[in-house]
Amino acid sequence: MAKVKISKKSTRIDMTAMCDVAFLLLSFFIMTATAKQPEPKPVDTPASTVLDKLPEEGVATITVGDKEVFFTMPANLREGTLKRISAQYNVPFTAEEYKTFSTMEGFGVPINQLKGLLKLDAAKRNEAGLQKGIPYDSINNQLGDWVKYAREAEKELLEGKLATQEITIDKFKDLDIAIKGDAKEDYPTVKRVIDILQDQKKNRFFLVTGLRDENF
Repeated sequence: MAKVKISKKSTRIDMTAMCDVAFLLLSFFIMTATAKQPEPKPVDTPASTVLDKLPEEGVATITVGDKEVFFTMPANLREGTLKRISAQYNVPFTAEEYKTFSTMEGFGVPINQLKGLLKLDAAKRNEAGLQKGIPYDSINNQLGDWVKYAREAEKELLEGKLATQEITIDKFKDLDIAIKGDAKEDYPTVKRVIDILQDQKKNRFFLVTGLRDENF
């Protein structure tokens, strides 16, 4: 009896469609991801189980680490805040320096060293140890002035939008402030920063933490 010859079929699988899907997903994640901005003072935040997120925009951040403080504010407030600081401390800035400051994410130097910092390129400015922090003691409280004038710049901006009816009165609010402290930072340093905010009647602010397991 003749044997039945079974035809062999190719085991080749066309992966074209799967590759297309993979590249589409990769493109989506790349385009929607937010790049991590360079920081003059990276810190390891304390762990927490709180899931609330910071607002994505309109938040000024005070970073605390190694008894040094750094300040980051929204881009649309930087020029207005620097103009007020310039008048307060009688330190003039050029148009080019205002432009550079408007692109700088965060900083941590006394007012008299800010012009020198602005002359450096972005990579050099964020080198470890270059910026020694903003003075925040009771005698030389420059941090308090930065917070004060940033809030004033935010208020002026919102008043302008309110006048042109870009926003309604229910959207008119004070500048949000967040404190991002290192997990190993001494309590008196963080307390001093909180006291600076409370001296300005700023009693509501965010504390930035990292996420940990609830059973940790």
